[in-house]
Amino acid sequence: MPKYVPKPVLVDELDSNGPLILSSPFISSLLFQNDASDARDHCANERNFLSWLRLSVYLCVVSVAIVISFHFKREPSRLERQMSLPLGLIFWLLSLACLFAGLANYLKTIQLYSKKRALVQSGLKTQTTLGIITVVIIATCLIFLTTNAHTGSGDKKS
Repeated sequence: MPKYVPKPVLVDELDSNGPLILSSPFISSLLFQNDASDARDHCANERNFLSWLRLSVYLCVVSVAIVISFHFKREPSRLERQMSLPLGLIFWLLSLACLFAGLANYLKTIQLYSKKRALVQSGLKTQTTLGIITVVIIATCLIFLTTNAHTGSGDKKS
């Protein structure tokens, strides 16, 4: 029984009033004309999305790690138990923000490529998202250090 393999569709032939990625036929591959450096730009756009995806996965793993085992001793302190869930949720929300920011940037750039108007650059949305992630990571490191200092991790031996 032969499988149905959709034929690739030239983007120039599509009537794209809405989002290009949702245009018909939905399952087909989109083919762009390769003028000048278009192929390189498409590959760079895909790598950019994969970088956002990787950052999202890292933040999700950190979120799970914080929720599961946020303590420095054998038993978590009361402060550590209180901080684990909020910190885990913050990192999980940042993970989702990275995923959606990367996907939105990818889809917007694909749409602009079809109109020959794409300009690959870092925008305010990207800088804001990465700035928030940086501030949260630094704040979390400070929380880890102060929590460790208050719980007496010096382990004085008598």
